[in-house]
Amino acid sequence: MKMVNLERNRLSAYVQAQIKQFFPLDDQADLALIDAHLDEALQRVGRCIDQVRMWTPGQFDVLHSSQYCIFLYYLSNTIWRREKVRGVCTKLFLLNKALNAIDCFYEIELPEVFFIGHSVGIVLAKASYGNHLVLYQNSTVGKNHGDAPVLGEGVIMYPNTAIIGRCQVRDRSIIAQGVSVINRDTEPASIAYQGHGGSLVFKPPGHDILADFFRDV
Repeated sequence: MKMVNLERNRLSAYVQAQIKQFFPLDDQADLALIDAHLDEALQRVGRCIDQVRMWTPGQFDVLHSSQYCIFLYYLSNTIWRREKVRGVCTKLFLLNKALNAIDCFYEIELPEVFFIGHSVGIVLAKASYGNHLVLYQNSTVGKNHGDAPVLGEGVIMYPNTAIIGRCQVRDRSIIAQGVSVINRDTEPASIAYQGHGGSLVFKPPGHDILADFFRDV
């Protein structure tokens, strides 16, 4: 994969320098894990980039905020999967939060392919996430009394949406802007609009909206 604005052999030092700048602590020993797991994280972000229709396949731009946001998540999650070390993973989580205003904990298992339109205000709980997920600004996935949502394949969350609690968000569900899905299920391959009294109204999309985002869906 080609890297734009920074060579691969400098990326580890770049990330570590950002962490040291934001968190000037003395417990920096585990930063070596960034270099140790960098290639796997790059493979994961590369698969994601290759599937997003509006991005150039095989090209990762560290100054593209959405791509770098996804990379920082994959890096923290990869280190957590392999090492179960909280220190560096927490710093990467906080770095992503500081740079991109996203709350996406390293223990969350996001899918192999997902797209972030604008990361500002995104909050993601420990829920179940299907592949080809689309997230826009101020979208929230959260628990309610310990119950977490289950998101199927190809779910799209437009700006200012929420999926909270015991929800089965079925495949290719599209949550229209400003809509909250709370403790209820959606219909597959439908757009969820806000109805009266907090109800939801489901309508079929006019075309395959998911194909606007991803190459192989």
